[in-house]
Amino acid sequence: MTEETKKTNLNIDETDHRILTAPDGDPERPASLSTEPVTSGTPEGLFQDLITEIRRYHPSDDLSQIEKAYQIARAAHKEQRRRSGEPYIIHPICVAIILAQLELDKESIIAALLHDIVEDTDTTLDQVAHDFGDEVALLVDGVTKLTQLSVSTDKVEVQAENLRKMFLAMAKDIRVILIKLADRLHNMRTLEYMTTAKQKEKARETLEIYAPIADRLGISRIKTELDDLSLKYLEPEVYAELYRSLSSTEEERERFIKNIIAEVRQSLDNGGITAQLNGRVKHIFSIYKKMKTQGKSIDQIYDLFAIRILVDNVKDCYAALGVIHERYKPIPGRFKDYIAMPKPNKYQSLHTTLISSIGIPFEIQIRTYEMHRIAEYGIAAHWKYKESGSRKLEDREVDEAAKMNWLREILEWQKEMPDNKEFLSSVKNDFDMFSERVYCFTPNGDVKALPNGSTPVDFAYSIHSAVGNKMVGARVNSRLVPIDYIIQNGDRIEIITSQNSKGPSRDWLKSVRSSQARNKINQWFKSESKEENIARGKDLVDKYCKSKGISFSDVNKPEYIDVILHKYGFRDWEAVLAAIGRGGLKETQVMNRIFEEQERTRQTEITDEEVLSNVQDKTERSDSRRKASKGGIVVKGVHDLAVHFSRCCNPVPGDEIIGFVTRGRGISVHRSDCVNMMNLPENERVRIIEAEWQSAEEDSSQKYMVEIKVFATNRIGLVVDISRIFTERGVNILAMTARTSKQGKSTVTIGFEVAGTEELNTLQEKLRQIPGVLDIERNAG
Repeated sequence: MTEETKKTNLNIDETDHRILTAPDGDPERPASLSTEPVTSGTPEGLFQDLITEIRRYHPSDDLSQIEKAYQIARAAHKEQRRRSGEPYIIHPICVAIILAQLELDKESIIAALLHDIVEDTDTTLDQVAHDFGDEVALLVDGVTKLTQLSVSTDKVEVQAENLRKMFLAMAKDIRVILIKLADRLHNMRTLEYMTTAKQKEKARETLEIYAPIADRLGISRIKTELDDLSLKYLEPEVYAELYRSLSSTEEERERFIKNIIAEVRQSLDNGGITAQLNGRVKHIFSIYKKMKTQGKSIDQIYDLFAIRILVDNVKDCYAALGVIHERYKPIPGRFKDYIAMPKPNKYQSLHTTLISSIGIPFEIQIRTYEMHRIAEYGIAAHWKYKESGSRKLEDREVDEAAKMNWLREILEWQKEMPDNKEFLSSVKNDFDMFSERVYCFTPNGDVKALPNGSTPVDFAYSIHSAVGNKMVGARVNSRLVPIDYIIQNGDRIEIITSQNSKGPSRDWLKSVRSSQARNKINQWFKSESKEENIARGKDLVDKYCKSKGISFSDVNKPEYIDVILHKYGFRDWEAVLAAIGRGGLKETQVMNRIFEEQERTRQTEITDEEVLSNVQDKTERSDSRRKASKGGIVVKGVHDLAVHFSRCCNPVPGDEIIGFVTRGRGISVHRSDCVNMMNLPENERVRIIEAEWQSAEEDSSQKYMVEIKVFATNRIGLVVDISRIFTERGVNILAMTARTSKQGKSTVTIGFEVAGTEELNTLQEKLRQIPGVLDIERNAG
């Protein structure tokens, strides 16, 4: 790879796609996307490019660990190839190059080289930890878990589950999502080798999820290229047409930008301001989005052309703005001061749109070099080597936490939103509104950034849920306004509260714009009106069943209810009824799903007489007629029935177990202390049957799902310490959630796989030794 090619390979400048020139004569691909990998390059050549890129910012000469990671990854992937036919090792190298161009630390680079090794090869996480340490192993494990998607056929369920995984991974270590973003970026660059259907699926997911996350993290280098690549596959004709429109006037645009830069430089020099200038045309997706939302043609987009001015300090930013406004006529309403009021992702800059001397509008962005670094690298700037080498980890964690308030908000309200469809809708809504913000002030002069179109209700809940719940009115700029007043930039807002307030109104949900306010209002109704919602939900369910000529008691079976609880993520049937009662779920969708399950079961269901007769025969048959079933379980008396483990108590080898003969689903195996079995109605106890493990010894190759709750005093690093215990013992965590009470007590729920009670007891003993852990409880149904 030549030096010129290498510079192009990942030079993704913010919203910045310089003068567009088609690479290799391809009329449908602008130069901004020449960052696609050189597939003809050898792994050795690409790895040397990686080393060269790292040495550009890495002050140490010792890159032996990176070399070691490359050799291990290459050996592990040696027999594997990508869909393009190239050696698979090229993919992790290119992912590492992307991170190196973001100037990430050595651990991130190593993890990028190894990010597919645990999932796609025989290499274990323990080996990674042994060779490169726990930090790299945790990063690799985090990225691996993000690729282990749900097997559900419901696309909404899959996407929502992936989002929850990503937010949890970000909370543990933000570098996990940085590696995942780089992984997605390289995959998008080679999407041409996928089927058309897969291209559109990946492009849509990238546009809706990955690009907004990159935007939230402030990494415009990645965000803008993901946008353009998504548009290329979602709207290929629109993409090609936009490119042709831009290409047709390429020489004219080059001349225009060069002339503007010359004029601006002369004005800055006359003003005694030292600055660096560059010009560009907005990237294609940005142009497309403005054309679509504003209903304009490409000729009507004001900021098609843009000049960026970089200066030494904030004072020079405003001085440069004054000089520019003196030279050119600004377009009214097109000035934005993101220095005084930064975007939530910490982006700062002055934006102004002007009319050139020949009547063509163009945009100017003015910022300091430090602001430009944050705009380019976002949260990734936090992990640059020179920072990590000179500052304590604790200090970096504090800085990172300050930059990630939005993530903590999402983690909080995702716990309160078990319905995956509602969760996914809220996240996408939050992402959609992120780029358009309105800035207002508290009575004390503090700045609040809210989604465009927000009302005083949004403002109240952005301060505190108690303020929103007790709100009875609002003053804007000292004048009373209605609750649905649309906040304007610069408004000074005062919330009027009363202790006699009965709480929020359901009508507020129609006017609020922020996910934060909507979720806090819904949470209030959940907690304050739970009994009322349950009663209303029960009534709606009964009415719907009667309309179908069915009694609810006929379908109120544990096996049907379990399906609903699993699908929508609720803990019990009352929570489902409450959700129906408050409008979070429709009784039609819940009951239709139960009817479908009933019909599916009926097709294979054996009659009660057959079941009971089979169970009664168990006492008359000899022990020699026992049957070895799933997971090494021996059941007595009943034959030719499927055996499955119950999800309510998750038995593992070593537990005392019993069997329960279900209607149409074979035998479910429970722990003898399972709450559901202990509370079984008397008329159902005839279905209980003896069962035991075939062998007392644990089989390490056979794994069983277990769920425990760890109760502890909340502190920083608690979840990391818990995760480390599992990592050190090579135990696969399937799910983890954490909740902290107002009293500072944390409950961490963990689902994982073990071979039996011996391994489980050892794990629990290790967990009890963690500072702050108070108790551990295993789920008993």
